[in-house]
Amino acid sequence: MRKTIIDLFEDSVRIHKDMPFLWEKTGDKYVSTSYGAVRQQVYTTGAGFVALGVKKGDNMALLSEGRNAWIIGELAMFYAGATNVPLSIKLEEANDLLFRLVHADVKYILVSGNQLKKIRAIMDRLPLVEKVIVMDDQPEYREKEIALSEVIRMGKEYLSTHSLVSFLDTALSVENDDYATITYTSGTTADPKGVILTHRNYTANVEQSLSCVDIDHTWRTLVILPLDHCFAHGVGFYICMSKGASVATVQVGRTGLETLKNIPINIKEFKPYLILSVPALAKNFKKNIEQGIRAQGKNVTRLFNFALRVAYIYNGNGGEDKGRGARRLLKPLVNLFDKHLFAKVRENFGGQLKFFIGGGALLDKDLQKFYYAIGLPMYQGYGLSEATPVISTNGPERHTFGSSGVLVRPLDLKICDADGNELPAGEKGEIVVRGENVMAGYWKNPVSTAETVRDGWLYTGDMGYMGKDGLLYVLGRFKSLLIGSDGEKYSPEGIEEALVEHSSSIDQLILYNNQSPYTVALVVPNKDRLKKHLAHLHLDLSSDEGREEAIRIIQSQIDRFRKGGDLSTLFPDRWLPAAFAILPEPFTEQNGMVNSTMKIVRGKVEKAYASRIDHLYTPEGKNPVNEENKKALL
Repeated sequence: MRKTIIDLFEDSVRIHKDMPFLWEKTGDKYVSTSYGAVRQQVYTTGAGFVALGVKKGDNMALLSEGRNAWIIGELAMFYAGATNVPLSIKLEEANDLLFRLVHADVKYILVSGNQLKKIRAIMDRLPLVEKVIVMDDQPEYREKEIALSEVIRMGKEYLSTHSLVSFLDTALSVENDDYATITYTSGTTADPKGVILTHRNYTANVEQSLSCVDIDHTWRTLVILPLDHCFAHGVGFYICMSKGASVATVQVGRTGLETLKNIPINIKEFKPYLILSVPALAKNFKKNIEQGIRAQGKNVTRLFNFALRVAYIYNGNGGEDKGRGARRLLKPLVNLFDKHLFAKVRENFGGQLKFFIGGGALLDKDLQKFYYAIGLPMYQGYGLSEATPVISTNGPERHTFGSSGVLVRPLDLKICDADGNELPAGEKGEIVVRGENVMAGYWKNPVSTAETVRDGWLYTGDMGYMGKDGLLYVLGRFKSLLIGSDGEKYSPEGIEEALVEHSSSIDQLILYNNQSPYTVALVVPNKDRLKKHLAHLHLDLSSDEGREEAIRIIQSQIDRFRKGGDLSTLFPDRWLPAAFAILPEPFTEQNGMVNSTMKIVRGKVEKAYASRIDHLYTPEGKNPVNEENKKALL
């Protein structure tokens, strides 16, 4: 049976024609466009693409901030029979953009006015590109450039001289296994890989995801993640579309920073029921909430922290554990704090937010407990682009902190050892899945495809196990395991997150151990917090004495996890860093140390700081107050 994205869209329009679908704010308020009106715009834009010369099977690229034209543009590509290559607006370097556009054999580029300069800078190296379609009208156009408004005019003219039936012939010829998108992974190795997702990959994952989380046509979401992000694409857009729900995008600013600043404003204005998040955003929101509380004085801060502690005790591990046993006696107090304290916090999120769904990297338990306590549950999900993307999720019906939730249905899952042998339930190994959501492969990369998908099974590269409670527990990267000198293997992610979460003077950190005598850490310090600590001692980072004291502060925060420290029960001592190198700059997308989903690219960091790692295994390097560390704090 044919179940393409086109079918999904047409079915929704049939049922919800007059309901609002897309919401966009370009002026002073959000304006809606109905399902029926969106379809008309998709038809005229798609017909414009056909008039321009787009043929079935052509690859088109889309480089833009999230907006109506992004969503309408992608759907129009499908109606013209094309495949979309969605590109991250965070790709600053010409060679990153260039690699994707050349590798994907892109013939047409749909680009926003803000991003046009990036394309212009590399056009002379894109001989395959026939047209660059610019979303926003420009004062002048270069060779091969054309305004989207002109393409839409061509589309209207095309539809006036051709029957709608003949235009829809191409759309109706699209099959389940035809390619919908080629989504480039962020590249934790040398070159990024193009994940080929078919129409059926998307529609299957929509069906699977709805087996875990139930929404209806009354729901509304504000997509705060970039639309090229597979999680935002599949869950934020297609799942909502399938149910006739409303989708809004963040108001586009003149700069990326201005757009980011619009997120909290837009959340308050649009009052979404559901928001998709990733750990980096979750931490940011939490920081803003805590700053807002601190600004109200010491008494409010103490009361808020006490209310949190009470809620943490009452909630336990969430779900069925909430209010269990004697803890139910706390319910009146929990309700009191919720009504008079947490409800005010929720107003900053529009007052109607039912929950967040967290994807991307692992969301630590402390963050989950915090949001649950204030009445804004952040349900951890798990997936990856190669699975379109959802594999499992917690949700209102079933959730436990620390787990990645129940598997979507239908989906097969097994846990395998390093040799690919299936392990019994409860044992840790690589997560391997099979279902209609598994990608078609990597674009022009048969070797990586054969390594990743074997006999229909997707080898995720992530480590986890199925709990006795029937929930999936994801523990980190299977391939980023640290190996001690005794051969013991352990996953670094949870330790790294805990060290950063509980250490105010550490912004970022990665652990390293490759059969070495001990574990070491590369540390990005929070210099602002260090300066505040030092100010109390009448010191600063400009003096040798101040820098030595700053190093001791970082050491003391790590020592909290060691024997005798208040966090000593969390991890075995041998897994904690016995030495650390302070780095002179943070891990960012600009220096290639962080990918577009805000995950640290371990291999690139280790390569860049190989000499600092080697130094940590010398007597001088093991002493934290060394010249290299002092120099990094200047």
